[in-house]
This record gives sequence, structure tokens and C-alpha cells, in this order.
Amino acid sequence: MTDPVVQIRPAEPPPSWNRRVLFFSNIHSIFYGNVEETRQLMDEITGSHSYGGRVIAILDLLFSQRPNAMVLEVAPEPSLMKYLAQSIGLSMPQHEILERPGYDRIAMATDPEHAARQNRLFQKLREHPAEWVDGFVTDANLVRIAELLGKKTISTLDGSKNGNNKYLLYRHQVEERLPVFETLIAADQVEILAALGQLRAAGYRKAVVKAQIGASGYGMNIVSLDDAETPALPDFLFFEGPCMVQGWIEDGVLGMRKLASPSVQMFLNDDTVVLFDITEQILSEQSVHQGNLSPPPVARRFPEVASELWRQAAIAGTWLHRQGYRGTGSVDFLIVERHGRPETIICEINARVTGATYPAFLARHFKPKGEWLMRNIAFRKAMDGPDLIALMARTGVLFRPGGGAGILPFNFNTDEEGKVLKGQFVCIGDRIDDCTELLDRAWTQLPVEWGYDRD
Repeated sequence: MTDPVVQIRPAEPPPSWNRRVLFFSNIHSIFYGNVEETRQLMDEITGSHSYGGRVIAILDLLFSQRPNAMVLEVAPEPSLMKYLAQSIGLSMPQHEILERPGYDRIAMATDPEHAARQNRLFQKLREHPAEWVDGFVTDANLVRIAELLGKKTISTLDGSKNGNNKYLLYRHQVEERLPVFETLIAADQVEILAALGQLRAAGYRKAVVKAQIGASGYGMNIVSLDDAETPALPDFLFFEGPCMVQGWIEDGVLGMRKLASPSVQMFLNDDTVVLFDITEQILSEQSVHQGNLSPPPVARRFPEVASELWRQAAIAGTWLHRQGYRGTGSVDFLIVERHGRPETIICEINARVTGATYPAFLARHFKPKGEWLMRNIAFRKAMDGPDLIALMARTGVLFRPGGGAGILPFNFNTDEEGKVLKGQFVCIGDRIDDCTELLDRAWTQLPVEWGYDRD
């Protein structure tokens, strides 16, 4: 197999597929059949049934042929779709509604005729001109649905699953002699206890136990090594096999200090890996994603960090391409200060449309050389979508193409009545300070109670 060409194109509009696609919002498949881990994640995401709507804003940017179609669990919020299409001129794909049980039933069908009997939407999707099928991940059900539809998946099953496997990536980092966290491998609870003891003896105060596949803080348990007893860890951590037990980096431990958590955004097609943006992740104390900004402040403080991020991301992206993954993704890093100098360490690859993909595509589309800040915002009280957009417009913070800095809402998480519980908002401006100031202004001038939230 020939390795791909790696291109570094910072702050340029991301590349796209010259293809049409049916994109399934299969967020329930994100852990590839690990039911308990999926259940816990879905319980934590506000309005999880409407999570997939965020892709609709960028799908026609990612797939340049038309028409594309989104297959969602619930219909997108109408006023937001009107804003995206009519007010800021984004092309909107078609959308269809397929609840999760319908997705599973179609995948279990024995042939296309059986699938059509299982769900009336199947025949409409089969006749859609898109030649390709994609989703948040390419799981076994998505592969089977593509076969029944007579279409192809963008990624292979192994490429998608292996590309999200932290243990396989760790082994590759070791082979490439890239920096890694102090890591021990544990096949069961007994081996975890032994590994925690070794890390305690090495001088760590905390450790993290990582499942091979996880996301948004799930599949990752932080354990205090000062506690007399180690809490019981969930069995789903071993769903894919042995766990990784790693020393947790924190200020003052072993002479280290955490500086930043940047992420390199990338796009993989059949023969190329394009690295197109570096962002700074906004993380909670538990390392759960809450937002992103670009460019990352750490790259300004330490100019050599940017070149090292590009270098390691190129190695990781080439490995990901070899697995058979194609599409958007990100390589997440931790920058640690040791002996007064920064050290760059890969944390994980997210082989999917990530929390930074949406704002990066939108910001680079509207203001290629600008800067941006994305936050997840939850509302104390559910709001009507039209009222929220009207309030943002009246306050002067709503994004308009060709204007100054503005806040662009690109997804609303809704309750069962269709009211907005939470949303994803990207502020786009010439400078990151413009974005910060605009968000501060929104805090004080919008007559609603809201706060920052997890992804």
C-alpha cells in the first residue's frame, strides 16, 4: 500500500469530497456495540436525540456534489435551518427522519425487499442519487445498510474502528519513537490495581484508566492514587480488550506543568492527508470537551510547538490512512512543560466528524484567515428557537457574512417539544479577542440565563 501525500494548509478552507452522500446520524454506534458505555454517554448529552443535527450545517461543504441527504433521529429546528440557509447562505442538504430502532431493523434485513418492508424510508434512500454512505462512525450496521442500498461507505469498518482505538495508536507512537505518557497495560481489574501501585510508586498523584475506544470523557476513568481504596471500575472498559493505565499529568507532579491541549484538524481522502487547522481544546477538569478556539495561544508563546504539532499529526494521519479510514478527524495533544521547555504528546485520534470539525469548516468558509471560538451553551430554561435567534439579532451578536465578528449558531439540542435546551455556537472574527469580547457582551446583554456546557 502506498502511503498518502501529506499536505499542510493552515487556515485555508478545508478540502471536500467531490461526491454525494447519505449521512446517517448514528451517534448510538459511536462505541461499536459497547451498549453500556453508549448508554452512559447518551444519558449525559443534553437532547442527545438531536445531536446529529450539527452535521447538517457543514454537510454540503464537506461533500460538494448535490444533493446530499442527512438521516436524522428528529427533524432539525426550523428557525435555525432558515437562518443557516436564508440569512447566511449555506447550502442545506435534504433530510429524512429515521429513529434508532429503524436503523437497527434495516441493518438486520436479509435483502433489499425485506429492508423496504422493515421501514418505508428505505426505498427512498435506495433511489437517492448519492453513491456513498457515511456516518459519525462506520459500524457493522452502516456497512450492512450500504450493501442493501447498493452504495459504498466512505471508510471501511476496520478503518473506522481501528482509527478510534487508543491502544493501537499508542503502539504506533512507541514504534515511531514519539513521546508517550507513562503507560501500563491491564487486562483485568487485578492488573489495574497493580498498575496503579506502580504509578503511585513512580510519584504520580492520579492515574487515568482508558478503554481502547471512548469519547467525550467516556471510556476514561481518573483515579486518585491517594485514596485508600480504588473505586470499582465499569466492566465496559474491557469491551475491546486490555485497558491502558497512564500517569495523569498535573502541575507540580514529577516537575511537569500542563500548558495546553491543542488539536490538529485533518481530512483524509483516497491518496492525501490534509492538515488544515490547529485549535486549542477547552476542557473540563475531567478532560471533557467543552469548546475550541483557533489559533491556540500556546503556539504564539512557543512558536516551535506549531511545527511539532504538524510533524506528529502527519505521522498520526498517515497511520490513520493506512487503517482504511477516510474523512475528517482530529489528532488531540497535550503540551507539557518539562525543564522549562514544551513537550508535545499525542493523546488520541478521533476518526470522525469531531466537535472542532463544524466550527473549523464554518469559520474557514466565511473568513479563511480569521480566528474563531466555539462553545457549547446550555440554557437554564428551554427556549423557542425563533425567539433565541431574534434576541441574538436584536442584540447585534448574530453572525452575518461580510460583517464584523458574530456568533453563528449551527445546532440546537431540543427537548421533546422542540424547544432549545442547548446549542453549539461559533464566534467568528478577525482576532480571537474580538470573539471573546463578543461572547462577554452576549453574557451581559442577552436577557436569558445560560452557561457553558460539555460537548
